[in-house]
Formats: sequence, C-alpha cells, structure tokens
Amino acid sequence: MRVISGTARGVVLKTPEGFATRPTADRVKEALFSIIQFDLPGASVLDLFGGTGQLGIEALSRGAKNAVFVDERGDACRLIKENLKRTNFQELSRVYRSDYAAYLKKCTEKYDIVFLDPPYAEVFLENSLNLITEIDILQSGGIIVTERPLGKELLCSFPDLERSKDYKYGKTLLTLYRKR
Repeated sequence: MRVISGTARGVVLKTPEGFATRPTADRVKEALFSIIQFDLPGASVLDLFGGTGQLGIEALSRGAKNAVFVDERGDACRLIKENLKRTNFQELSRVYRSDYAAYLKKCTEKYDIVFLDPPYAEVFLENSLNLITEIDILQSGGIIVTERPLGKELLCSFPDLERSKDYKYGKTLLTLYRKR
C-alpha cells in the first residue's frame, strides 16, 4: 500500500498484520480521489475509521490542510502515527483513540470531507451517517465518502444530504453524500 499522488507520492505505508483492518485497495482509492480531487485543496478531513490512515494521508498528500484520524484500537492508532511520520504529516494531523460514536457525540469541529470506511460486517456506516447529520459536523457543501461491500444497501436519504450515484469497483461500492 502506498500514497498514490501528491507531495508524499510513492511513500509506502505500513499495513497491519492479520485481518482486523481492511485497507482500501489502491484501485478503489485512486478512483475515489479522482472523484473528489477538486474538493481536496485546503479541506479539513475526518478519517473516522482510521485503520492505517491511508485515506486521510492521501487527502493530505493531495492538498488537504489538516486531518483528524479516529480509531478505537490502540494498534491502529500507533500504525496511523507511524504512517504520518513516514509521510511527514504529523504537524497537519491529530489521532484519537475513540469509539466512532463517542467521538462524534463530543465533536465540535466542522469538516469539509469525512471518510467512512468501517468494518463491513457492522452497522457502523448507517449509525455514523445518522450521527453526522444529527450533530451537524459537515461544512456546507462538504462531502461524506462511504465505502461498503457490494450488496450492502444504504438508506437513500439523510437530512440535508444529497446522495450521488454508487460507484462500483469489483466488490466495493463508493457512495458520496454532499451537504446541501
């Protein structure tokens, strides 16, 4: 796994052993960042299910001004910090060890881009979308990027969010929501 483009292009990111974290495939990541490329410069980013940190790091490499990474696992937070060090993005980032719901409920910041790539077998995606709309942490015109497996449906609408089409890449679906 590597940074695809931008100032940290080509930097190899460390990945975890085992199956507790499922990094986004490079092909899916490349497609995703092609879709949102014009929204990245100067953006404030939340990588809510941080894992390796690769989505937030890719955003920073492509011009995001800062990124917050959240993961409930200590080993994932250590891995994110190591990958931030490899890419020299420590000064632009904060890493929090927290359950996603607990973080969202106490969040007072507003973000331009929120990445939601939770464990596929859980209901975290739907729950986090509901919480984000309830507590209003997305800037006007901001984007929520969701990743899920083929066959996992999402509610068609959330208050104040406009849903894009689904983008299919193998067994992965990307869906974007933009705040009206």
